[in-house]
Amino acid sequence: MHTHPDNWFADDFFRVPVIAVLRGMTPAEAVRSATRAWDAGVEHVEVTIETPEALPTLAAVASAAAERGVAVGAGTILRIEQLDAAAAANASFTVSPGLDEAVILESIRRGLPHLPGVATPSEILRAKALGLTWLKAFPASLLGPEWIRAMKGPFPEVQFVGTGGMKAVTARDYLSAGLSVVGLSSDFSSDAGAAAVRDLLASTSTAA
Repeated sequence: MHTHPDNWFADDFFRVPVIAVLRGMTPAEAVRSATRAWDAGVEHVEVTIETPEALPTLAAVASAAAERGVAVGAGTILRIEQLDAAAAANASFTVSPGLDEAVILESIRRGLPHLPGVATPSEILRAKALGLTWLKAFPASLLGPEWIRAMKGPFPEVQFVGTGGMKAVTARDYLSAGLSVVGLSSDFSSDAGAAAVRDLLASTSTAA
């Protein structure tokens, strides 16, 4: 537990600028993709739980993650009751495509790190008013690197995690624009894609 759950992201997310986002997979498929991500050097994985059928997948990846000492989050959190499901599946953090103040306040009450989605300056201001400085830029592929660069001007203290249509081959443009973490999905469906992520992490490590 932290004084404010937003602190968890500051403690953990700066180390590796990539998070794996797994959607619509069976438990076995998701564990394979998560393992590719971990082997490539990615520490954190998000499993989306749009439907109750996705909960066994989240639980399976969380179990595999526990053996490696890494964290798994639950994505597509739209309602407060999903926080119960995420916690029951041993998720360490939650992610939403949008900003719902009720979900944020309940996450803070529980001490559960929550990453809300934003796409406008007004949403960023609302999140900041609730004490959050780690936010999800969504959909990042449509917002583009210039959006990240523009938002870092008035909000230099905000750290953005960009997800939605992101690829390893274009991730450098977003990271150079000020994105802190890029969320990748399809790259982890194959060994070749995971190798591209490994190369990306090696290049960002060298740049740092």
